[in-house]
Amino acid sequence: MARAFGRGPGRDADVRVLIVFCHPSEQSYGAALFARARRTLEAAGHEVEVIDLYREGFDPVLSPEDWNVYLSETDILIARVQRHVDALRRAEALVMVFPTWMYGPPALLKGWMERVWLPGVAFEVPEGKKKRARGLLTNIRSFTAITTSGSPWWWLRLIRDPGRSMLTRGYRVLFHPRCRVRWLQLHDMNHASDRDRQRFLARVERRLARI
Repeated sequence: MARAFGRGPGRDADVRVLIVFCHPSEQSYGAALFARARRTLEAAGHEVEVIDLYREGFDPVLSPEDWNVYLSETDILIARVQRHVDALRRAEALVMVFPTWMYGPPALLKGWMERVWLPGVAFEVPEGKKKRARGLLTNIRSFTAITTSGSPWWWLRLIRDPGRSMLTRGYRVLFHPRCRVRWLQLHDMNHASDRDRQRFLARVERRLARI
């Protein structure tokens, strides 16, 4: 389940922030990024709620039974992930921390979105042909993705960076019309030096301090 809200010491809360962390290792650089993000936001006095998908053992699979009622009885699916839906609806800022694998987010994170970002929660189904879904997550005014990738920046740009495009363009329309989007990525992760990693941690801290 999602963890409870916490406040930074000695300060009134400013923004309700949901952090979604997705990495199998608690000793990874990704875990260090998550810890720095959480600490920075709490120190700024924000309300911080965390969903740690691996530690929670979240089931990312949309089953055949789920699919059969996806549109006709969506309330059944919402009830199965109600805690996550409530966390998403409470958030004014959303922060995702994850590694980029195979040019996109881990299957667990994508599956979380498929099971939680449901019709009636994240969007309304289009009314007809050539129309796009209308976003319902207008409570989210800030979206930050923090990720690492083995690929260099030039290669991702050459192939049009599918993971970044999906999250910052495809899902951007579900948020508030004036939602501020931040994409923070450490490239060439397999060859990053300690200095590279420390500099990126500092960059993450600086950017999140301004939410």
